[in-house]
Amino acid sequence: MPAILRLFSEGFRIFFLAAGVFGAGIGILWTLSLMADGAGMDALHMAPSQWHAHEMIFGYGAAAIGGFFLTAVPNWTGTKGARVGYIAGVFALWLMGRVALWPLGLVPPMTTMVVDLLFIPVLAWKILSQLLRRPKPQNMVLLSMLVALWGSNLLVHLEWTGLTDDTARQGIFGGLMTLVGLVGVLGGRVTPAFTRNAMKRVEVLEADWPKTPNAVNKAAIVTSLALPWAAMSGSDLGLAALALIAGSVQLVRLSGWRSLWTVGQPILWSLHISMAFLALGLILWGLAGFGVGQDLAAIHVLGIGCVGGMTLAVMSRAVLGHTGRALIAPAPMVWAYAVMACAALVRWVGQSILLAVYDVTLMMSGGLWVAAMVLFLIATYPMVIAPRVDGR
Repeated sequence: MPAILRLFSEGFRIFFLAAGVFGAGIGILWTLSLMADGAGMDALHMAPSQWHAHEMIFGYGAAAIGGFFLTAVPNWTGTKGARVGYIAGVFALWLMGRVALWPLGLVPPMTTMVVDLLFIPVLAWKILSQLLRRPKPQNMVLLSMLVALWGSNLLVHLEWTGLTDDTARQGIFGGLMTLVGLVGVLGGRVTPAFTRNAMKRVEVLEADWPKTPNAVNKAAIVTSLALPWAAMSGSDLGLAALALIAGSVQLVRLSGWRSLWTVGQPILWSLHISMAFLALGLILWGLAGFGVGQDLAAIHVLGIGCVGGMTLAVMSRAVLGHTGRALIAPAPMVWAYAVMACAALVRWVGQSILLAVYDVTLMMSGGLWVAAMVLFLIATYPMVIAPRVDGR
């Protein structure tokens, strides 16, 4: 099979590659714009900061979600994966949204809205058709998160087109909280499971495996699913209170997952550290809502440390596993995990503690994000364009 067709043969190949390329590209563009005091963003129909947030969430984040669902759902349901034509088509819809929103101001806001809102419904319809083959409540409920992501994007575009006065902020927060909620649900599922499987392979006693009390697990799932809807409601205090509860529950859950055991295994500790950023970011956001700390700092702990870290961890693991390789992160990928975590920490420190050098830390964090994406591409590009190494 030609390499170009192979890219569209499985969802993880084209979408994870696109996530890395787009994540690096938008990181470079935004960092250069900050260095040039906003130059190059003059043609935008929206505030540059809103464009940046939107494309990180509904561009990079949506690509990672698309690749994950198109890869994972067939495994959950025992169904065939999407065909080449469908993957190419739905990827084209995602790409059209990114082109329409590129900061040149060439596409009218109404057309941009229509184009950018096509991707999620087409993806969700395919996922629904596969999930219905073997419906399980814990998987079906994930469709509500795709609905939340689409609804959040709609709120953003309604303000950008002038149809509403003040919904973009709610939409951006709703989109971020959808990604965060997915990390809470799916990360909360795979992190202890993968750790437990690794322990089994080396015959660690069952008493030392990760454990989560059932009540804590249910609370973590319920609060994770509720986060985007609370964000879209526009109630800042309500979201802050929910974030505090959700973050505290996530922290309690993480405390039983034997994170220290994973120190020598980057493919595992990358998951654990992302879940730690999830708990920390939600608690910081909640505190900021009650006047303690900076909400913008908390947003970037979640956006970079939690979402950025978890997407790299999950995408790299999926690429390794689905190309027939051992689940051992190559050196560039290990550095990508560490650099992403540093980007989150630098961004938080600059916003919360070292305000005198805030501009420097802002540029450093942007550069580290780009470096993490480039390292991810260096590690995974040769894998996604090549056949499986085991010949399957």
